[in-house]
Amino acid sequence: MKKKKIQSLGGLVYSTDPDFKLTDDNAEEMETLEPSKQKLRIRLDTKHRAGKAVTLIQDFIGTTADLEDLGKKLKSFCGTGGSVKDLEIIVQGDNREKIFNWLLKNGYKLTKKI
Repeated sequence: MKKKKIQSLGGLVYSTDPDFKLTDDNAEEMETLEPSKQKLRIRLDTKHRAGKAVTLIQDFIGTTADLEDLGKKLKSFCGTGGSVKDLEIIVQGDNREKIFNWLLKNGYKLTKKI
């Protein structure tokens, strides 16, 4: 019986901190807005990348799973590599025009290029 209680606390047995509060790891993520309500920004960035250009897609509102899915689709469409970090989609190369047109075609009406 005691093992179950300890496991439900994440293995915490005792804390000497008087201001300690147990955090909830199951924090809810924001719901993903539908594409027509997303206000995405597309910009070119070369800072801290050894002069290489990358296209950044910012301001996505939703779950990380949906963000990663969108990133995967964009990278596949552009035929380049990239990643999803810090709530941004990073696509290698200057693909602003391609990505902008793809997003408009797929319902992201409030997208703008910077």
